[in-house]
Amino acid sequence: MKITDNGPQPNVFDLETATRENSNYRTVAWTGKYLQVTLMSIPVGESIGLEVHEETDQFLRLDAGKGRVVMGPGKDNLTVQIDVEDGWSIQVPAGTWHDVVNTGNEPMRLYAIYAPTHHAHGKVHSTKTIGMADERAGNDEPPSWSVQP
Repeated sequence: MKITDNGPQPNVFDLETATRENSNYRTVAWTGKYLQVTLMSIPVGESIGLEVHEETDQFLRLDAGKGRVVMGPGKDNLTVQIDVEDGWSIQVPAGTWHDVVNTGNEPMRLYAIYAPTHHAHGKVHSTKTIGMADERAGNDEPPSWSVQP
């Protein structure tokens, strides 16, 4: 299934199918003024990466695979540790350190909704390494039409 981020225009697509078919680390599927939908694929034994978004709430839902979510007030204070699988959702409040590790034997497929928008419009990162490098280089900033804190 081909997904095209048409920016802050109305958009409709089969989210579950798109999530299950996505093989990229991160694909921005839709970018609005106040929120964003991204699709993610995490290889066996890998993770999203321990991170914090100071001013962004995040909703994640697994559509395939198994994992372990960790969250907490500090990167050395991860007080929430829960195993998750297909159908589970994860809500990450702004300012919360978090990671999701693939503990299964197949790629973990999930989608994330960021509010406000967190990544560049239409951005596709085939691997975590490429995504992190793009972020460090400042090439993954929210679009100018999005509302930021």
